[in-house]
Amino acid sequence: MAGSSKRFGARYGRKIKARVEKIESELRKKHLCPYCQKQRVQRVAKGIWECKKCGSKFAAKAYKIGE
Repeated sequence: MAGSSKRFGARYGRKIKARVEKIESELRKKHLCPYCQKQRVQRVAKGIWECKKCGSKFAAKAYKIGE
């Protein structure tokens, strides 16, 4: 395990840490804005997303947009 789940050390098990790492890596990447169609959306808070290009703020799922 590397990346964000490394902070757990020897606790919690491999499968749980892999799941956390997958969710957090998806969370931190830039997403597609539904308004201007640019890859500039980042999470501001739980369920609140903001596009850095057009400035729109909107609500979506907690960890990723869509699906």
